[in-house]
Amino acid sequence: MPGLAVGSRMDLTDAHVVVTGAAGLVGSHLAELLGEDAHVVAVDDLSKGDREAVPASATFVEADLRDPDDVAEAIGPETDVVFHFAALTDTNFDDDRRLFEENQAMTYNVLERMDAVGASNVAFTSSSTVYGEAPMPTPEDYAPLEPISVYGASKLADEGLCSVYGHSYGFRVWLFRFANIVGPRQRGNVVPDFIEKLLAAPETLEILGDGRQEKSYMHVEETVEAIRYVVEHAERDVNTYNLGTRTTTSVTRIADVVSEVLGVDPDYEYTGGDRGWVGDVPRMRLSIEKLAALGWEPALSSDESVRRAAEQLADELRA
Repeated sequence: MPGLAVGSRMDLTDAHVVVTGAAGLVGSHLAELLGEDAHVVAVDDLSKGDREAVPASATFVEADLRDPDDVAEAIGPETDVVFHFAALTDTNFDDDRRLFEENQAMTYNVLERMDAVGASNVAFTSSSTVYGEAPMPTPEDYAPLEPISVYGASKLADEGLCSVYGHSYGFRVWLFRFANIVGPRQRGNVVPDFIEKLLAAPETLEILGDGRQEKSYMHVEETVEAIRYVVEHAERDVNTYNLGTRTTTSVTRIADVVSEVLGVDPDYEYTGGDRGWVGDVPRMRLSIEKLAALGWEPALSSDESVRRAAEQLADELRA
């Protein structure tokens, strides 16, 4: 399926698909969704993801995408499309240089290998953090893009690499700027973090910042449905889409929802300040008008996404 012409559509049915970061939150759910009717190679180094999250229908390759030899093992000439989701993703990662350099190395290695074997369709998971502190709702054509974290800067740099391959090397590119994605198999983010804290000590809950940080949350099951829909319907050389909901949820509201799901009534202890960490964007809501115009909208609000994720994660973490 190499070299799709502008105006032609990708059909993922029976396609040969590579998903990097396939043991993580979004990657594992996408591999599961696509595995229903495509041939999926699931790639992960298991540094953070869980091997058990990779669906049995996929062919698993353990690979470090910083190593070109590992990338060559994962991406072959039969590949029709690569969903490149692997990245260091912690917005408050304690080694900024490593986060930036390793994310760029992985993306460059993937694109370089794809070009070498004639695989020219790539979908990349970016982030709302590329916008920095922008007016809400933020559309895809908002400028200038001024991220305030190294993580956001790394995602913007990765977008730039993908854009080059889209405009100068005959690739078709889909760039997805995520809101906050929540759902089962997630670890290290606000919903599972609150659940773990309250399961361990249900009397009190520490909340970073003042709790008024307010952002859009999208459930991972809807996220992967949106990704597939956009890849099969957006036809430009470079296609950039926000993925999120039209609503927002505050951090204190998330604490309320998690407490209700767990049946506890803790005292909240705020660390203070208007953001949870250096580089945190305290308020974010993406415009999804472009996504809606293409023909897809999420069914769940931000609050509903958080509640569904809390219920699913509570069952997981209790187990």
